[in-house]
Amino acid sequence: MIKAVIFDMFETLITLFEGRTYFSEDIAADLGLPEDDFRKEWHLTENERSKGKYTIEEALAVTLKKLGVYSAEKVKEIAKKRCEALGDTFAAIPEDSIRLLETLHTKGLLVGLISNTFSDERDMIRSSPLNPLFDAVMISFEQGICKPDPAIFHAMMKTLSVKADECVYVGDGGSRELFAARDIGMKAVQCTWFHDRAFAPHIPCPILDEFPHVDTQMDVIEFIEKLD
Repeated sequence: MIKAVIFDMFETLITLFEGRTYFSEDIAADLGLPEDDFRKEWHLTENERSKGKYTIEEALAVTLKKLGVYSAEKVKEIAKKRCEALGDTFAAIPEDSIRLLETLHTKGLLVGLISNTFSDERDMIRSSPLNPLFDAVMISFEQGICKPDPAIFHAMMKTLSVKADECVYVGDGGSRELFAARDIGMKAVQCTWFHDRAFAPHIPCPILDEFPHVDTQMDVIEFIEKLD
């Protein structure tokens, strides 16, 4: 019997490809740097950014110093532009995402979130209308653990007091999250409703034939009902 539904955040409940986007190529352009040079150094901080060792501002400072273009003003401006782009993302939370979480609650199911998230994204999640709709939230920046590490899935199950076979995991598939969820015994399903918005090189995950798919948010309800 399914007791809990656990979600990814980005490209699952919301999409970064809404309104203004501000990715590595945009930052590099603002700094007047070759995109590949910036992307290489920025990527080296991703683990620390994801696990709470660096805030966005701290990681930017480390990266810009390595590239020889550091200034406090540049760090502040880039962080501001990231927040503006994230603001567009969270201002456009699909009504169906909210309706899905509310419907799951009315059906007596627990709702969790597991997200690999940097400091600014964490702040946005915590202040968003989605945050109160989760019974438990596991954010990598706070937990010091990232998907696909099974430890973050086990932490969620412990918090919700459920077993793996009582959980459905819903995500776009980035960070090998679906494989990790399936490997510990959860029923994993790939959501595809935002898939056509992503553009290279920022496509988190291709369509995976290994997993069932849901094409709209409310299809998750039907998927769960068929399991029971």
